[in-house]
Amino acid sequence: MIKLNISKATTALLLSLTVGSGVGLPLCASLLNPTPVVAQSSRFADVSANYWAVNFINELVSRGVIAGFPDGSFKPDASVTRSQFAAMIQKALPKENIRSQITFKDVSANYWASTAIENSYKMGFLSGYPDQVFRPEQNIPREQVLVALANGLNYTANNNVNTILGYYNDSGSISDFARAPIAAATEQKMVVNYPTLKQLNPNRNATRAEVAAFIYQALVAQGQVQAMNSEYIVTQQAVATDYRITTGTIIPVTYKAEKILLTKDETVPVTLIVASDLANSNGFILIPKGSEVTGEFRPSGNGTQFVAQQLKLVDGRTYTLKATSQVVTETETVNKSTNLGTFLKNAAVGAGAAAAISAVTGDRAIATEELLIGAGAGLIATLIPQFLGKNKIDLLVVKPEANLNLTLNSDLLFRAY
Repeated sequence: MIKLNISKATTALLLSLTVGSGVGLPLCASLLNPTPVVAQSSRFADVSANYWAVNFINELVSRGVIAGFPDGSFKPDASVTRSQFAAMIQKALPKENIRSQITFKDVSANYWASTAIENSYKMGFLSGYPDQVFRPEQNIPREQVLVALANGLNYTANNNVNTILGYYNDSGSISDFARAPIAAATEQKMVVNYPTLKQLNPNRNATRAEVAAFIYQALVAQGQVQAMNSEYIVTQQAVATDYRITTGTIIPVTYKAEKILLTKDETVPVTLIVASDLANSNGFILIPKGSEVTGEFRPSGNGTQFVAQQLKLVDGRTYTLKATSQVVTETETVNKSTNLGTFLKNAAVGAGAAAAISAVTGDRAIATEELLIGAGAGLIATLIPQFLGKNKIDLLVVKPEANLNLTLNSDLLFRAY
C-alpha cells in the first residue's frame, strides 16, 4: 500500500509575540493580598453597572494596571495598541527577565512607553517584527493578547491542542502560531468571550474591556487575585472521557489526486485523508482534519466502493474503523485515440486500470510509480494480456471531492485528549 504524505504550506509569521519563561518576581502588596471580588458599581460614565466587564475593569483600575480618561470615561470598546498593552503588562505581571534588552528602530528613547516596551520584551511577553521594529501604535488582535499572556507566563497545553480549540466555533480562524498558546490560555481559564462564549474572534482587535478581562484572568491563573464570577469566562473542560461517534455519522475524506481510475473487478488499497474536523455537540474535535483512513476499493455490483479498515489520528493513535463510501458507478472510456496526457492528468491509477490502458492504447508509459496505486509495474505486465485485442474499455472513475464521504457502519468509541 502506498502511504499518502500530506505536505502543508506554512507561512512564516514573525509577529509580536514570543515564548517566555521565568520565575515570577514579588508583586505589589495589593496583588499579594487580594480582596474578595464582588459586584461593583461603575466609576466611569460609559461603563454601566451591568456592563459585562465592569468588575474586570474596576479591579484593574483599583490596582493601577489600567486607567480611565480625564473626561471620566473609560472607552471600553476602544482598541488597544501594542504600546498600551506593553504598559499594562509591565504593571500587572512583572517577572524576571529572560532575555537581554533590544533597541527597536521605531521606539525612541523619549517615547512615552519606551520603558514598558523594553520591559515587556525582556520579560518575554512581546517581541518585535523583522528589521527590528516594534510598531508601537499598531492595534493588537485578541489572539496576540492571549498568546503574549500564555507565552510570557510559560503556559503550555496539557492536552491535545485541536481538541481544546474545537470548543470555539471559529477555531479555524486562529493563526497557526497562536493555536498552542491559545489552547494553553483556554486551559488556564484566561479566555473571556463576550457575547458568545464559543466565539473567539481571534483576529479582531482587542478592546480595552477585553484586555482588562484577559489580564485579570491571567492574574487569577497566577494565584494573585480571586476568581471572578462571569458567565463569559471560558471554563470548558478540554479533556473528555470516552466518546462515541454513532453509526451513520458521515466522515468527509479526500485524496491527493483529482480522480482514481479502476477496473470493475480490481481491489486497490488506498489511504484517504479526513478533509475537515469532526466534532461532537460539545465542540470537542474527535477526528481532526488530516487524520488518515486506510482501507481499499472493492468491487460492488457494477461499481466500486471504498471500505475503511483503520483510522489514524493526527497524534498517532489508531482505531479500527468500519465505514464505507457510496458505490461509485461512473465510468470513462479509453480507446486507441484517447489523449492520455489529458485523461491521466491529476489521476491515480489502479494496477488493473493501468494494464487496461496500456493494452488498449499500446502506451506502456502508463507503468510509472507516480501514477500507480496498490501495485508496481511487475503486476501490470502480468495483467496486460487479459485486455489485449480490446478496442476500448470502460474504467470506473472515483472523484474524491464528490463521492468519497464515508458513513460509519458501527459506533466508533475512543478517548479524546
